[in-house]
Amino acid sequence: MLAYEATRDVRVVPRTVQTPLQAAAGVRLAPPRPLVVPILRAGLGMLEGMTRLIPTAEVGFVGMVRNEETLIATTYAERLPEDLTGRQCYVLDPMLATGGTLGSAVQFLVQRGADDITCICLIAAPEGIARLTELVQELHVTCTLVLAGLDEKLNDVGYILPGLGDAGDRLYGVV
Repeated sequence: MLAYEATRDVRVVPRTVQTPLQAAAGVRLAPPRPLVVPILRAGLGMLEGMTRLIPTAEVGFVGMVRNEETLIATTYAERLPEDLTGRQCYVLDPMLATGGTLGSAVQFLVQRGADDITCICLIAAPEGIARLTELVQELHVTCTLVLAGLDEKLNDVGYILPGLGDAGDRLYGVV
């Protein structure tokens, strides 16, 4: 359902489609193809839903880890096109807590030329939304946040309350 809402404004171009009875007006994705970017590893749990809805989208990956003391995210891996100019990018991150990881991912995409980014999250804390909003304003890019639920707040170590714990651990177990 989040993928459906997030792609409401996906760019399309007209196309004629031949039905069994006659030709009809339709649409197809406009070039360049959208890029879906799960933030490893928790974002992988949302990838299948996006690719089922947009099967011709390309998929890139960004691996980020948050320092639990400073709450600053760093990139440890990436597999993305060098130039993202003109691409609609969909970033998948189940939890928006402090805004550090998702904000860093958005900055990373903007450095590659992205200027139309949609962030898709399951739950968020108000503090993370505020930080992401602040960052996006500084970057001067179009960025949309699609969110399933808003939780109460962050605790003193940057976890969402009531939250659900570490999304990657819940999906895949503890490393």
